[in-house]
Amino acid sequence: MDALAQYLPSSPGWLPKWQLIVAAMAVFNGVQNFVTLKLTRRIYNNVPSQSVTGLQARTFAIWTLTSAVVRGYAAYHIHEKVIYDMAIATYVLAFAHFSTELLIFRTAKINPGVLSPVIIASSSLIWMLQQYDYYVKA
Repeated sequence: MDALAQYLPSSPGWLPKWQLIVAAMAVFNGVQNFVTLKLTRRIYNNVPSQSVTGLQARTFAIWTLTSAVVRGYAAYHIHEKVIYDMAIATYVLAFAHFSTELLIFRTAKINPGVLSPVIIASSSLIWMLQQYDYYVKA
């Protein structure tokens, strides 16, 4: 376990570690979008399944992997204002995307596949805004 600890973010508190966990989950999600449409179709479950295409899944994968890179970088550089702000932006975009798919475009119905990213994005966003002054020295 000590060997693994050396690779964890060294900044105090749980937020940097959380950023790393969320980044790792996003990598998994991004990779699975390249491999299969199964989980993507669970998110966009209020449209015919053939509407969720490979192109859409691969585009979603790149978007998700980009978020993973920003959040992973934020895990290790959480005191840098620009990186912190970029990580916040990834959560705003994720929350906006999933919320609009649920409430405006209605391509998704509430289920674990769409509810989990909404919860992760909103709780991470709130947490980051609450901890802004602690981690970012303007």
